[in-house]
Amino acid sequence: MKYFSLSAAFFLVAGTLAAQIKQPLTIRECVELGLAKSRGLHASGMNVETASAKFQEVSAMRMPTLKFSGAYTRLSEVPPFAIDFSSVSQFIPVPNSFPTTFVVSPSFVNSYNLRLMFQEPLFTGFRLQSSVEMAQLNVRAAEEDYDKDRNELVLGIQTAYWNLFRALELKKMMGRSVEISKAHLTDVENYYAQGLLTKNEVFKVQAQLSQLEFLKLEAKNAVELATVFLNNLIGLPLDAEIEPISRVGETLRDESKEGLGDVQKLMDKALSSRPELKAMDFRVKASERGITLAKSSWYPQILLAGNYYYSRPNPRILPTKDKFIRTWDIGIVFFLDIWNWGTTIQQTRQAKAQLSQAQDALSLMRDSVTVEVMQSYLSFKQAKEKIEVAEQGVKQAEENYRVTSDTFKQGLALNSEVMDAEFLLLQAKTNSTQALIDFELARARLQKVVGGPF
Repeated sequence: MKYFSLSAAFFLVAGTLAAQIKQPLTIRECVELGLAKSRGLHASGMNVETASAKFQEVSAMRMPTLKFSGAYTRLSEVPPFAIDFSSVSQFIPVPNSFPTTFVVSPSFVNSYNLRLMFQEPLFTGFRLQSSVEMAQLNVRAAEEDYDKDRNELVLGIQTAYWNLFRALELKKMMGRSVEISKAHLTDVENYYAQGLLTKNEVFKVQAQLSQLEFLKLEAKNAVELATVFLNNLIGLPLDAEIEPISRVGETLRDESKEGLGDVQKLMDKALSSRPELKAMDFRVKASERGITLAKSSWYPQILLAGNYYYSRPNPRILPTKDKFIRTWDIGIVFFLDIWNWGTTIQQTRQAKAQLSQAQDALSLMRDSVTVEVMQSYLSFKQAKEKIEVAEQGVKQAEENYRVTSDTFKQGLALNSEVMDAEFLLLQAKTNSTQALIDFELARARLQKVVGGPF
């Protein structure tokens, strides 16, 4: 019991330490984890599996079928079928040795029947062909739906990753701002002790420091929430700590090589590559096959059918014998639905209406994709332009803070000017980080809406 307690304590401590160790992950590694562990994506894959199995099922209907059946029947006793010659003997002399009754077919109370049935469709009015083509198109539509779900999951993981990166950067900036404010508070207190500043100036810096401490706590909470959200997407424990090691702006230098300046090319790529559009296009084609399927009842159905019997007694054998006898038959079966109260007409109407709905949905989706690409492109372009402005703002704010801080230490600037400079520097760095993250998110969004890598 003592050793068990020690072992339990060891594993508990080891698990706690493991949970506290930050796991460095790139955005690509997070995406790979999410794709491997996503239950939603697995469910989408099972839709593909279901559609594929349905296609195999429908395809098998075109192949010959063999069915085997067996039966045993107990019959009630009935007199055998016999011919009575007793009345004939009155007119025709019959030898005494000749029987007066002749049994044509004896009666058997036990019946055994084994049957092997064969059937192959020869012509079904294009019913089977249309069904197979519809099922195949539905498989391809399900595959495109899977790609759509995969792209949405990738975008969700990328967004969560950069949101965590943003929260961590904001937390770092708040920490640095707190340290700067504390250092400034020390200078202000020293000046106050020397009688160079009023007590009110000290209160102002203390109030600013309290506000920064409050914002630092909010940033810490934002990091925890962003971590939980990302862990949930990539399948890690919710309390696992992640250290994003990808850096914002890494793709900025490659943007000019990717042809992102031509919005028309991006639209053309989206219209030809978006999984949603491909899936809907396959469903339109499937609806076209549905019309052919509905019209199939206008045509005759022709089957090749055959049977192999092993029966006791076999009804085809006369006189009937109480033993197993083999027989067979083969033939062509033809049938035509002459009148069904307009069922075929109504089914055709339904199929045509479904085709029109699918075509309208495809047109609406194409319009929506065009607008989405334009919006994402403009957001991407704006995010790229904001980076340069934000970087310039950081340089200006840093220089302003340096000059104001030095001037204050020389007694030539007001305390409020230093506090303003600190706030402007914090705001400029926040804007810079935000601009870089917005660029990454806009790029990821644009890549998703055009249907794949640029």
